[in-house]
Amino acid sequence: MTGPTLSNTQARRLFLDRHALTDAPHGSAKGPELLSLIERLGFVQLDSINTVARAHDLILFARKSQYKPQHLKKLFEGDRALFEHWTHDAAIIPLGYYPYWQMRRDQDAERLRKQWQNGRREGFEEQFQAVLEHIRTHGACGSSDVGKGEKRGSGGWWDWHPSKTALEYLWRSGEICVVGREGFQKRYDLTERVLNDALCDPAQAPSVEATVEWCCNGALDRLGFATHSEIAAFWGHIRPAAARAWCSAELKAGRIVEVQITGADGQTRAAFARPDVQDDPALNTKPTNRLRVLSPFDPALRDRKRAQRLFGFSYRIEVFVPEPKRIYGYYVFPILQGDQIVGRVDMKAFRDRDTLVVRALWPEPGIKWGKGRIAAFEAELQRLTQLAGVSKFEFGDGWLRGSAQHQFG
Repeated sequence: MTGPTLSNTQARRLFLDRHALTDAPHGSAKGPELLSLIERLGFVQLDSINTVARAHDLILFARKSQYKPQHLKKLFEGDRALFEHWTHDAAIIPLGYYPYWQMRRDQDAERLRKQWQNGRREGFEEQFQAVLEHIRTHGACGSSDVGKGEKRGSGGWWDWHPSKTALEYLWRSGEICVVGREGFQKRYDLTERVLNDALCDPAQAPSVEATVEWCCNGALDRLGFATHSEIAAFWGHIRPAAARAWCSAELKAGRIVEVQITGADGQTRAAFARPDVQDDPALNTKPTNRLRVLSPFDPALRDRKRAQRLFGFSYRIEVFVPEPKRIYGYYVFPILQGDQIVGRVDMKAFRDRDTLVVRALWPEPGIKWGKGRIAAFEAELQRLTQLAGVSKFEFGDGWLRGSAQHQFG
């Protein structure tokens, strides 16, 4: 079946609705309401960088301004309503989805064993039983609690002693679970002590076919429209060929249609959507004009190519770019207002000074930053101070860059 062409405005509205960015970020941000938000998104990516707030906290705060990091900690560590594993990166995921990660755990068990055997992590397999026995005897532990005296690597990513590597492998393959973090260091416990038998028994997990079906349906529903490659990439553990086959079968059965999505440059591109996409209320729902700062790892922007096609927003995180070669800054935050990315900001919370400092802001091309938008930005900064753990914000010298600085320099 061939479906409609969505204008760029309609496509943006549908996409933002699916990512919970249409409504103003009000309402409860704890317990069932927080879990419902994470289920709507599918997962929330974790990241350790804390220049303002960690990625997972900013992702949730952008959608629920009453959110506080302790709300996620309670939902994860206290209520056990979430688990941690990998999608395209480490993520917090609703516990009800755990069975659909069995395929990923099986894949990781095979892939990581081969990869790490050939990657200067000698001896980690010999530590499996010792690590499991330590946890069984002493309870949940972190990497600093095991492998004392073991030789470490040469630094960086490979600076792992064999027992730490064993912990990571046993977690990724399913024998242990992450049950919390101290600072940002993971703590692990035996899966059998954390989850009920029905969840942790691999024999009761969905089949590969059922997992692919669940992943593809869930990805398309959370994206609004997508190519088979985007569907495959959403959760990060099915192959593009499997998503392509699913799309072909669903298209033939009439459960999806091919649509044309108009990009920011006016060009159209084929994608798949539900047959009733043209009747979706989101197409005619104007997003809130509330300005909000997004994490570089926000799910709406994670797919950089999609963000560029849809919003005309080109973004590269420059954490690993040498400072002299950076175009913007170490960790720069996109700014969303309505259905537009209106700028990007380099800022950092100096907690010893109790201040959030805006070092530079770059308006996006063609976006005017007048007094109203700057006032909206200042209101967002004031809200962010609470999440950043400071009480005030200030602007550095020459903070407004580009053409806007001539108006408000």
